Amino acid sequence: MIREALKEILSDLGPVKFKTLAKYMQISNKDKKDFAELLREMEKNGEIFFVDDKYQLEGENLIKGQIQGNSKGFSFLLRDEGKDIFIAREDKLGAMDGDSVLVKITKACKEKQSFEGKVVKILKRANKDLVGTYQDSGKFGFVVPLNDRIDTDIFIPGGKNLGAKTGQRVLVKIDKWQSGKASAEGHILEVFGYPEDRGVDILTIARNFNLPQNFPKEVLDEIKKIPDKVLERDLKNRRDFTKDRVFTIDGKDSKDFDDAVSINFDGKYYELKVHIADVAFYVEAGSALDQEALKRGNSYYLLTKVIPMLPEELSNGICSLNEGQNRLTLSVLMKIDTKGKVVESEICEGYIRSCKRLVYDTVSDFLEDGKEDDSLEGLYEDLKIMGDLQKVLYKKRLLRGSIDFNFKETKIDLDSKDRPVKIYPYERRIANRIIEEFMILTNEVVAEEYFWREIPFVYRVHDEPSLEKIASLNQMLRPLNLKIKNLKEISPRSFQEVIDSIKGQDDEEFVSTIILRSMQKAGYDTEERGHFGLGARYYSHFTSPIRRYSDLIIHRIIKENIHNKFSKKRFAYYEKVLPGICKKVSEMELVQDEAERAVKDAKIAQYMKDKIGEVYDAKITGITNFGIFAALENTVEGLISYQSIDEYLEYDDSTYTAISRDSGIIYKLGDEIRVRLVNVNLDKAQIDFELLSSKEEG
Repeated sequence: MIREALKEILSDLGPVKFKTLAKYMQISNKDKKDFAELLREMEKNGEIFFVDDKYQLEGENLIKGQIQGNSKGFSFLLRDEGKDIFIAREDKLGAMDGDSVLVKITKACKEKQSFEGKVVKILKRANKDLVGTYQDSGKFGFVVPLNDRIDTDIFIPGGKNLGAKTGQRVLVKIDKWQSGKASAEGHILEVFGYPEDRGVDILTIARNFNLPQNFPKEVLDEIKKIPDKVLERDLKNRRDFTKDRVFTIDGKDSKDFDDAVSINFDGKYYELKVHIADVAFYVEAGSALDQEALKRGNSYYLLTKVIPMLPEELSNGICSLNEGQNRLTLSVLMKIDTKGKVVESEICEGYIRSCKRLVYDTVSDFLEDGKEDDSLEGLYEDLKIMGDLQKVLYKKRLLRGSIDFNFKETKIDLDSKDRPVKIYPYERRIANRIIEEFMILTNEVVAEEYFWREIPFVYRVHDEPSLEKIASLNQMLRPLNLKIKNLKEISPRSFQEVIDSIKGQDDEEFVSTIILRSMQKAGYDTEERGHFGLGARYYSHFTSPIRRYSDLIIHRIIKENIHNKFSKKRFAYYEKVLPGICKKVSEMELVQDEAERAVKDAKIAQYMKDKIGEVYDAKITGITNFGIFAALENTVEGLISYQSIDEYLEYDDSTYTAISRDSGIIYKLGDEIRVRLVNVNLDKAQIDFELLSSKEEG
């Protein structure tokens, strides 16, 4: 009661000093010590805040959140609701990227919904250890953080560098935080080596993102109790699918197999069975293994290094649907007509024995070019049927308004010493599309069933883009005479129509890319809001429980429902915990995206390092107020700084163009140009090009 009364008084009075607050709370002198202790406890819990010698609540002008830094020095306070708050370099109070802070609004324009503020208190530091590059300065040194959102170097006093040399990647422990004009200070904990040394680039990126390197002892102890093969008793009350022609299709380097498929067609209906590894059978809720999986959120694929969500004994062993091995599954059985409509479906517990482990390229070679292979023996007809069903499902999905982004992924080939030897665009082939289409359908079927069951659930949601982003996109599309129409009734079809209008043309991939950039980020929520990009009313992530916790948690819910264990108590439990799980896995997915992108960028920079001076054909992919971004045919992207161009270019933000005052040439998105590689920064994974005039070519 006293806590609520105290909050009520603070709500009425606003910021007040201890003496005033004690008076309003009618605290006697002998009780003031206990009252002060209560205030400290409430402050520690984030219920109240102590700023400028006054206690107050979070409110309109005092906001708690996480700070996101920028290499240019300014930052933003990230908010769950409302626009982010701009914080100038001099108003950060020494806060670094990721820190939890309290910000006071100093300037607000409510009409434009823009805010500026200053950090008044740092509530929690995100990182006490940082990865960076060491720079020796004689009697002392500095560490330049690998995270470019941290704009301050860490001072290393003499004798605390652990023998690090200039250019080496290190781990630094911060001993003193930045204060005023004084830099943060620390000492070196670990020297990794030079970024060109084998494994150092990927290891330090993983450490920079605080990705776990090992599983805790408690997890390893639990793993020892899990059998390495399916026991006979575990098959009880499960559907037997071992007589079906069930197989997996994955990449040639894959080791963890979440999904397997089988198919039949009687001329009228397709019978598609999608079998997903029953990970929840082995990962007990609340166990050390379960808690570690949630902490990680998902697996991280960093080219030569995999940081799995689950230990290999599970991810590559008992849970993986390996060829010739009995495995437990959650299976989705679907009856589909020739127009792609699911007329019947069922979710059940089962077990399978995969008859073959097929590879995407081998299957694609057969379906696209008729090239047979011994590994496909006995499955040719099934694969043809799957190819036919994929076309039916894909056509149906496009007709309802799903967006098909047609752009190539970057593929990086490494040699035996993990050095990049080739970079090239990689397109999804028919086998990839078959599995993709089957998994999308399965995720939809599961989401729709549990939506109508009105059981607490985790949905994969993707909101429509904001009008502001669409307006910005239309500015970019204007030079190409393209436009997203029907802004009053935004639908995925509006975007697909633009992509279709330039299908087969040179700008198709570029337009797909900038449309993708205009989209909102997908995430997880307990409220079903649909998936805009897929044009799906109901959507979930069900098909990858080995590598995504979002899938594992809904497997657990489904299994409880199958066994009629979904009591009122369990209903209330999931209502309570699922929002936090959604928030956590959404956050860790962003970390995954950034870490995997950083590894790719690092390898691309390594690949280009010895090619300085070479000339390339390129295409403009971005135009900003500081330069032009251009991509080569092999997908490598770099920056052409305006400062490197002899003529004066003026950026026009209304058309996303750069105009030469001297020649009158207008550079716009999608233009083909010639560039020369002039610099590669391995630490920042940054590539710089020089724009060539026609006279300088060759």
